[in-house]
Amino acid sequence: MAQRLAIGLTGDDLSVADVWAVAIDRAPVALSDAARDKMRAARALVERAAHGTQEHTYGVNTGFGRFVNRSIPEELTGELQLRLLRSHACGVGEPYPDEIVRSAMLLRANTLAKGNSGARIETVELLLDCLDRGVLPVVPSRGSVGASGDLAPLAHLALPLVGEGEAFVDGERVPGFEALARVGLEPIVLEAKEGLSLINGTQFMASFLALGLMRARRLALAADLACALSLEALQGSRTSFLPQIHLLRPLRGQMGSAANVLLLLEGSAINESHRWCDKVQDAYSLRCAPQVHGASRDLLDYADYTVSVELNSATDNPLVLVEDEALVSNGNFHGQPLAFALDTLAMAVSELANISERRIERLVNPNLSDGLPAFLTTDGGLNSGFMIPQYVAAALVSENKVLCHPASIDSIPTSAGQEDHVSMGNAAGLKAWQVLANCESAIAIELLAGAQGVEFHAPLEPGAGVRATRAAVRELSPRLRDDRSLSPDIEAVAAAIRDGSLIGAVEAEVGELR
Repeated sequence: MAQRLAIGLTGDDLSVADVWAVAIDRAPVALSDAARDKMRAARALVERAAHGTQEHTYGVNTGFGRFVNRSIPEELTGELQLRLLRSHACGVGEPYPDEIVRSAMLLRANTLAKGNSGARIETVELLLDCLDRGVLPVVPSRGSVGASGDLAPLAHLALPLVGEGEAFVDGERVPGFEALARVGLEPIVLEAKEGLSLINGTQFMASFLALGLMRARRLALAADLACALSLEALQGSRTSFLPQIHLLRPLRGQMGSAANVLLLLEGSAINESHRWCDKVQDAYSLRCAPQVHGASRDLLDYADYTVSVELNSATDNPLVLVEDEALVSNGNFHGQPLAFALDTLAMAVSELANISERRIERLVNPNLSDGLPAFLTTDGGLNSGFMIPQYVAAALVSENKVLCHPASIDSIPTSAGQEDHVSMGNAAGLKAWQVLANCESAIAIELLAGAQGVEFHAPLEPGAGVRATRAAVRELSPRLRDDRSLSPDIEAVAAAIRDGSLIGAVEAEVGELR
């Protein structure tokens, strides 16, 4: 098997797809030569500030936060950085998901590679070696207010580099020094500013947003697949999806969603069979699906813009401006842009599940389904069919309504009033992560119910794209005849939405979706 080429970090061109490749697919990473050159120049400037001048430079020869006015002797500048990590590593709660931690390691390395932080090359190389060899720091998920970046989480992330803290190696939780030793690495001794460079940034918030955006994009496509399945099962009209309609309100997301559903319905014998029926209009959950799905897509475009910029931004404090020969205090670490984007992402995908649950209700309710058996079972009473999966979808979308209350509108001052406005972006990320999981399960339920519903129209076949969708679902879940637990089926379809395999199977048959 050919060895995969490493993603070269420059600090300037990392993409959301790169983050997914490293965090989920374990793609290798290396510092580029260009990054090394930038880092050497920045490091030289930090060394001059630490050892060649008596000027106060924040975090180099001063204390942190409210202690900014306390001078630190030159011989203690390295000790200052170690104590910074120790003091800030006080997070609580269950650890972040593994993929979030891997992403944060990558993103912290990339921002240091940009050459505006002043960290040494060997420090970043050790971080990347840990990523490559499977040393995964134990990082509690609660404790960041998203102001001076993700201080507590990033401190936990950095401690194993100095042989402290804890890390997972091959699934076992061990002390940091032991984790390094198991994979043939040695801890590093921090020098001036390096501890601050490792913890002052937005990388956990950005990780939630980058990986969450990939999941959300797939959810938006899966919602179109589910809608098309339900439309066929409920014998809905295709006319609401015609491009002539959407050109009269040319919102990009709306036009894309409508085009997808229309493509999926192409060649439908089911649709043709009821062309001349007396139904005048479909319910909003069918007829207005492009408008709702499209509005969510447009919000994801905003999140995409924000995270694409953030992945290659310098979020340290102070920043090293090599051309100006200055270390400058600033506020690029503040997480407000990410907090807003994460709250927005959560609302966007939540609404995909919200309208999906209404279509599930139409599928299972004989008063609304126009001829489908109650709860999609032919032996109702003995069997409950899809009765309770609709309950589950209702529970998930109800939970989402609570989780979508924005964290980004809150702020509690910290550091004795020095940091008097914070973003709460970490809370926004944690909530968005749960909303994504809830939505994947809810749309998985619609896909299962839609596949079941379409099969009651046999021998009439749905459109080619809907057939491909049903086939992909049936690879994971056989038709429900007699009752069985559907939890594994829901989880399998949700996983196929999340990893992109469901979308890939359909696109292999009908071409790329918008």
